[in-house]
Amino acid sequence: MKNTIAVPTPGKNRLEQDALGPMEIPAGVYWGIHTERAHRTFHIAGRPVAPVLIRALAEVKRASCQANAELGFLEKTRAAALEAACDEVAQGKLADQFPLDALQGGAGTSTNMNVNEVLANRALEILGRSFGDYAYLHPLDHVNLHQSTNDVYPTALRVAALRELKSLEGAVTTLQGALQAKEQEFAGVVKMGRTEMVEAVPMTLGMEFSAFAEAIARDRWRIFKCAERLRVINLGGTAVGTGLTAPQTYIFLAAERLRNLTGLNLCRAENLVDATANQDALVEVAGILKAHASNLSKLAGDLRLLAASDEIHLPALQAGSSIMPGKVNPVVPEAVLQASLWAQAQEAALTQAVQRSSLQICEFMPLVADCLLGMMETLRQADLLLISHISGVQANAEVCGDRLWKAPTLVTALVGEIGYEAAGKLAKEFKDGGYPDIRLFLEERLGKDLLAKALSPAALMTLGHKS
Repeated sequence: MKNTIAVPTPGKNRLEQDALGPMEIPAGVYWGIHTERAHRTFHIAGRPVAPVLIRALAEVKRASCQANAELGFLEKTRAAALEAACDEVAQGKLADQFPLDALQGGAGTSTNMNVNEVLANRALEILGRSFGDYAYLHPLDHVNLHQSTNDVYPTALRVAALRELKSLEGAVTTLQGALQAKEQEFAGVVKMGRTEMVEAVPMTLGMEFSAFAEAIARDRWRIFKCAERLRVINLGGTAVGTGLTAPQTYIFLAAERLRNLTGLNLCRAENLVDATANQDALVEVAGILKAHASNLSKLAGDLRLLAASDEIHLPALQAGSSIMPGKVNPVVPEAVLQASLWAQAQEAALTQAVQRSSLQICEFMPLVADCLLGMMETLRQADLLLISHISGVQANAEVCGDRLWKAPTLVTALVGEIGYEAAGKLAKEFKDGGYPDIRLFLEERLGKDLLAKALSPAALMTLGHKS
């Protein structure tokens, strides 16, 4: 079998035929007439179908090919060449042969056919035959045997999403660790907490970062649990989930072969009609991703506030202004905020796409796939950007202390020792007297020992006070 990859010949075409009539195809490309029609029709997103989805589609095709060959539905010579072609595409080879726009009509049929045609022509080439020799190996009769776009595409999306989810989980885990490291590093930095943007009661900077870490820890757990929603596939259901045109033996075997091939804990849906018609599980997963985006937005926004108040120093990455010399902006939190907003917009679009589907199919699977995979990759990149940035965050203990000793509400920390009324009187006296610093004021009235005890990091980090 040949293993060389052909180079397109400029200026030469080959003729292919479909139900709409004949069309010339550039002679050296691996795709065929169905892809060419879609390539000429859809120019919406301006970006191609996600490579991770193409890889997953090639794996679904290989699993189906294996099942068909084992059961005697596909001749072994053709099957061997087709499996070799599937492996190449899954490895990222022939990447330039998948030119279709990410957004397209037809529930993903154009992308399915693009993969079918590329695999067919590459297999023909491996067998020493010419591109377009479909009488011997056909994109539909052989590559797409016992399949439909409506079971192949959703299955491939789940395979791709499971892999992306694992990568995202790893980034979230590392981000949690970076925040926990700062929690420990800043444990002894006493500062004022704020509610409604106004100084409230004392706490430590470490406690502030512990809250960030806990939120991301919840994201980590939720993302881990998403795999349960994605592992259920509808491969074998064909057009509407009834398995029409597919032998029962193939339906059972294909999902097993895909599970073995990918190493993922996939399982065939009990109700294939439901699994084909309803994509609510993907809305659920997108909602979990939206929660992570929300936490990232809150974290990035709080980092900006802490940096603006000079309580922390963010790593300086670039000059901040084209007109103001020396200005450095919080560019990483700003970028993360934008990533979060974009991801939340994708979740809204995905939800609309799923709920607007009709009867036995989700017609808008290309949008669902683009949004879901895009969310995962964008949030992962945002996590990675934050990880390195947070590692370089420094506490400004001097500013934290200065703000602490100028805040009248500091007396709240003494309520457990002297009572609410007495603490309120001290706060009023401090404000009315125009004292520059509350520390000396309180030490004169209560003594240094009591003040040091009440405002020690250990006391502030203890839940409540001992009665």
